[in-house]
Order: sequence, then structure tokens, then C-alpha cells
Amino acid sequence: MAPIRSGRIIAPFILLLIMTQSEFQIIAPTLPNLPGIYKYFDTGNNLLYVGKAKNIRKRVSSYFLKNLSSYKTHELVKRIHRIEFTIVHSEQDAFLLENSLIKQFQPLFNINLKDDKTYPYIVIKNEPFPRVFLTRQKIEDGSQYFGPYTSVGKVRDLLNFIKQTIPLRTCPLNLTEKNIEKGKFKVCLEYHLGNCKGPCEAHQSLDDYNENISQVKNFLKGNLGPVIQHFKQEMKHHAEGLEFEKAEQVLKKINYLENYQARSVVVSTTLRNLDVFAFQKDDDTAYLNFLMVVNGAIIQTKTVKIEAQLDETDEEILAHAIAQIRSTYDSEAKEIVVPFEIEYNEPDVTVTVPKGGDKKKLLELSETNVNYFINEIKNKERLRLTAKGTDKTFVLQQIQDDLQLSELPVHIECFDNSNFQGSYPVSAMVCFKNGEPSKKDYRCFNIKTVQGINDFASMKEAVYRRYKRLYEEKSPFPQLVIIDGGKGQLGAAQEAIEELGLSGTMTLIGLAKNEEEIFFVGDKESLKLPYDAESHKMIRRIRDEVHRYGLTFHQNKRSKGTFRNELEDIKGIGKSTANQLLKAFRSVKNIREKPLEEIASIIGQAKAKVVKDYFSNDKEQ
Repeated sequence: MAPIRSGRIIAPFILLLIMTQSEFQIIAPTLPNLPGIYKYFDTGNNLLYVGKAKNIRKRVSSYFLKNLSSYKTHELVKRIHRIEFTIVHSEQDAFLLENSLIKQFQPLFNINLKDDKTYPYIVIKNEPFPRVFLTRQKIEDGSQYFGPYTSVGKVRDLLNFIKQTIPLRTCPLNLTEKNIEKGKFKVCLEYHLGNCKGPCEAHQSLDDYNENISQVKNFLKGNLGPVIQHFKQEMKHHAEGLEFEKAEQVLKKINYLENYQARSVVVSTTLRNLDVFAFQKDDDTAYLNFLMVVNGAIIQTKTVKIEAQLDETDEEILAHAIAQIRSTYDSEAKEIVVPFEIEYNEPDVTVTVPKGGDKKKLLELSETNVNYFINEIKNKERLRLTAKGTDKTFVLQQIQDDLQLSELPVHIECFDNSNFQGSYPVSAMVCFKNGEPSKKDYRCFNIKTVQGINDFASMKEAVYRRYKRLYEEKSPFPQLVIIDGGKGQLGAAQEAIEELGLSGTMTLIGLAKNEEEIFFVGDKESLKLPYDAESHKMIRRIRDEVHRYGLTFHQNKRSKGTFRNELEDIKGIGKSTANQLLKAFRSVKNIREKPLEEIASIIGQAKAKVVKDYFSNDKEQ
């Protein structure tokens, strides 16, 4: 959305205290007969509503001086304690300012686009030799973001396609000119595979790299023509230099791009950039489908649910929703296609209600999508009300939607590491099927290959052993695997899956313990689901169950004497002191090798001498 230009607002906010209808009648004549926006606040200074008006006095007066048939509008007026308004030069400026404020403050009584998911973006990082990667969080750091995309699979396909055709770096190195000149870095495997031209060792200039970034931007905007033309020029250059092998490699990229272009949803060779919106209303809820058309191809689609808070007309709801969606998706299209006439005041934007032709076909396609979305919601509601065990099915569907899974996660497994006072590591795994614990499938692992405490290596061993067994037994794999921990534990689990050759068989996520954040393999940013969402509750319930099971396993082993603490055999050393030493030095072997002074710093000189004498006598015997 275009910002309000400096100087367009005539008057800043003017405050009026409103208590009753009679009091409003006294001050109504002081309101301006000019275009602008108005804001309603309650007694707690909470923003209730933002509206725009051709004439502020007439519009605000309509709330107080007319008989209100709507309960919601009546409830709003009852709460109004204070009004602020801002005068602007035109209806267009009022429209832009209103939508900007609604997006920023999300007032209680304004329409609400119900969409709390965090969708992925592709970011071109603001740094020397920019990286291109997937993220779920937009940060105001000067980077360029493309999206949001409604499918993480689509994002991975795009990134894989870029990797196949345009060589870029993937490393996190700080490639400043000074660092490169000092020779701080060495090329990695990606350079030898031909996926990167080695800017870290100055094998590629910044200008050449930025040319590649330009091609990526064209590609992500759906503008493949310049990209293909660039490669054709490069192929011609290699051919003229008799570098036929290089020319052949570039030709493969051109063919790859042309095949990809052929797979795009081409709408029309005559249409260029459009935003298409279909709209359906059901009582107080509206539904909107959005198709983004760039260079004649549909590159983005989204359906949202809208809750109308007051007596807004269909035209008002549609105009508000369009403004918010175009802002979210950074749309630059100068034409929008809608099913009925609306008042839309964004500069240089044409509103079209098609009667026939390609634009009408696009609108019909959008209407098909919004109708399908409504039917799906109703079907899910029927499932919840009529089918046995439906609540669990609904929650699993929520998990599938929120995590963008390709399958319904009817089989979920979760891993956690456990140790006692920093010693005796074990791992536990719990299994949920159809949203319920499947206790016969729970497993515990005594860590065998890891010396000392190493959470990452312990996690890798447990995951490897579990899925090696399932593979050998030809048993079904889970759709979702939850790793209790952050990126480190998740990365270790993914290494195990890759070593088994099972990549893509299941989706792995990490659940960070402190922030309740969800991490995906390869993602730079985390996903934060609403804390009270049913999907998040289920994931936390599974995590809590693996905690309980792992702790029980650990306690049982200790009570049976499986873990023998040799320190407790030393006369004069109690359990508390033994645990202090184990916590500090991790193992009896380490304690045996430590000098007296270091042990004394933990338990005091007298007890340290007892411990050292014990191990000295043991060695002599």
C-alpha cells in the first residue's frame, strides 16, 4: 500500500470527550465537514474502531443520532468515551490512512481477516554477496522478501530450481571486501560441485554475483523472459569462444527454465499483472479468494475468512480486505478484478468488474476456490459434530494445516534425552496414533556409542536406532517426528535420517524448550503457533508425555541399581557430595584424573583428600 505522503494531513488528531448521546449533540457542530478518518476509544483508552469519511461530521453523527438496528453497532456506541479525528485532503488519503491504522492497531470493531498462520517467504539477504533462503519472519533489515507463500513445498521447489540454474553461495560467511582480501576463507564442496562460483576466495566478482541476484529477482517475480535471454547471451558468448562444454551446460539451464515456464499456470498471453478477488458472504462471516497474476501467470493464491464486526456492506468489507491483502503480499498490480463495483481509492489502480473474456474466466476460477474453501469448512464442522473421535481428527487436520504437511499426521513420534545430575544419558520415544498415545510402541534407549554427556550425539543415536529398526522390519514410518530441543538436536536427528537414506519419508520438527518455538530442518527462522491453538496444545501434550516417560524410565533404572555410583562406596562421602562431583566433572573417570586442588574447589579440602586417597589406594591394589 502506498504510504501517506508528508504534508497531506491538514490537521493532527483533535480530541473530543464523548459520554452520552445528548452530550454528543452539543459538540456535533464542532466536527468538520471535511474528509478524514475518525477513531473511537473506550474509557480504558483502548482503540475500538477506525473509520474513514467523505464528511467527518455526517459520518460520526450517524452513529449517535440515528436509531441503530444492529446489536454490534449499538454495543460499539455504548462503549465510546472519546473520539479522535484527522482531516486529510481527499477521500483517497482517508482510505489509505484508514487501512494503515487498521493494519497497525487491529481495532476490536473493525473487520478481521482470520489468518494466524506464519507463512514462509524467500529472502534476499541485505549483505555482501547476498544469500537467498527460506524464512518465516520478515525483519526490517533492508533485505528483500518475496511472498508470503501458502505452501512451504512450493518455496523449497523454487529454491531448488534456483540452485539448479543460478549459482549462489549458501554459507553464512561474512564476505566483506576486507575479509576476502585477507584470504580468511576457503572454498567448500558447493564450489567443487558447481553450485557456487567461490566469491569467498575472489573467484567471482561482486558485479557478476549481483547479476545472478538480478536473475533471481526476475525469476521470483515470474518474469522468466529476461532470465532466459541472459542465459542465451551467455551461451552465445561461450560458443564464440569455442567453449562448447560450457555452452552445453548453459543450454541445459535454458531448457530447464523453458520447461518450468511451460508448467506455470498461464492465463493469457494478453494479460499482464492483475489481482483477482472473489467474494462470498454467510451471515456475519465473509470469505475472500485472492489470485495474483504476474506476466499472465498465476503465481500466488490465498483464501481468507473475514469476520465483520459492524453493519459493513459487502462493498466496504471487500474494499478493506483487498487493501490489507495487497499490502501483505506487496502487490504492485495496477488493476484489480472484482465481482461487483466497490469504492477503492488506491492511486493509479483500476477496478474492473468483467462481463466476459479472460478476466471473467479468472474471476470464475477464483470463485471456484472460495466456494471450495467454504464447503471444506462446513465439512470439517460436520465431522466434528457427527463422527466418533472427531475432535482428534480435527486437531490432526489443524496440525497438518499449520505445519504445511503433505499428509494427515495420524502417526506421530517424539524423542527426548534424559540424564541424572549430568550423568547416565538415556533417550525416550513416545508414539501417538490417531491423536492418542500408543503405549505399546513406546521405546527407551540406553545410549551406547556416546562417551559422556552429548545431547546431539545421543539424539542422533536414538533416532538412528529407531528408524533403522522400522526400515528393517518394513514397518510404517510416522508422518511427523517431534524432536524435543532446538536446532542442534533437530540437526542431529536429520543427520541420522540422511544416513539411513530416509530423507523425505517423514517431516522432522524441533520444539524449543523455552520459547515453545517450532523449527523445521533448514529453516533460518522459527514458527510460533498461537499458544492456545489446538494444534499447539497437541504438540505440547506429546512433548510432555515423552518427558514423563523418559523420567519414569530413568527413575526405574536408578531404583533397580542399574546406575552404580562408585563414589558412594567411599567412606565419608555421601550421596549429596557424590552428586556434586558428578555434576561438576561428568564421570568417575574424570574425577579420578583430577588434581586434589580442583576437587577441593567443589567439595572442600578434607573431603577431596578422602577421595584422592581412595583412588590412590585403588590404583595400588
